[in-house]
Amino acid sequence: MKILDEVSGASRIAIGGHIRPDGDCLGSCLAMYNYLKKSLPDCETEVFLEKPPAIFSVLKGFDSVRSEIPQGDAFDVFICLDCGIDRLRFSEPLFNKAKKRINIDHHVSNPGCGHVNYIFPEASSTAELVYEVMDRELLDEDIAVALYTGIIHDTGVLKYSNTSPKTLRTVADLISFGFDFTKLVDETFYEKTYVQSQLLGRALVESRVFMEGKCAVAQVSKKYMDFYGALSSDLEGIVNQLLFIKGVECAIFMNEYADKEFKASLRSRNIVDVAVIAQHFGGGGHVRAAGCVLKGTYEECVKALAEEIGKQL
Repeated sequence: MKILDEVSGASRIAIGGHIRPDGDCLGSCLAMYNYLKKSLPDCETEVFLEKPPAIFSVLKGFDSVRSEIPQGDAFDVFICLDCGIDRLRFSEPLFNKAKKRINIDHHVSNPGCGHVNYIFPEASSTAELVYEVMDRELLDEDIAVALYTGIIHDTGVLKYSNTSPKTLRTVADLISFGFDFTKLVDETFYEKTYVQSQLLGRALVESRVFMEGKCAVAQVSKKYMDFYGALSSDLEGIVNQLLFIKGVECAIFMNEYADKEFKASLRSRNIVDVAVIAQHFGGGGHVRAAGCVLKGTYEECVKALAEEIGKQL
């Protein structure tokens, strides 16, 4: 598939992704935005996402992201990236009203929600798939930076098992555009604010392991979120730190975003398919990284997850 063929003749194009946009979601959306703005200068192109984390402000088009639905006619095309319709949330009405709907994603739990679906769970990231649907000769440094950001954030800087030879060849091509990829990785992946460091420390201190050390769990309560004035984006990376504990096969991080309502982030090394567990609770994701929402006390939610993890362990 080539995206320019799919949007041929369109005068208004909308691009959107999932709630709480991460590096892959935002990188994919802004790469697509910059690509279409460059290739189709007379076409009105907009990106609709929840307000993205400030660490990604280095990406061209960051300030063009819109977080409110505009009034007016339907878009000719809506390109849904890195999710299905169930996670679009506020931009879902725009997707439903669009004359043509395109869905590009790599989540195994997404059956496809567009008139045109480009969904490959074996891909490292949606950014890798967006790269595939673009014409190489039309890429530039700004587009390459956005695509690279998406790939490194969904592969743990090329460390996770979803990194393939194809992924590495794609990254090799992207860094040939000459941007400072080392600085980009440091600023968007490794650097943490003081608040983020405090939350990570508290989560690790209060974490515990169970199932003979094969599972680790931690939480940040709403009380602490309010105390630090933290955002959900300040919790990025905590679940990965839990997985670094020696002997741990599966990690659970619980973020209490409302009273007795938790967003659970799940990660695994080799044995547990966390996508199956997340889907059991109405969520989704990948074999090694997934998430879902649960209601109840912290202990009740952990127990429910532990029962499903235990079946696989």
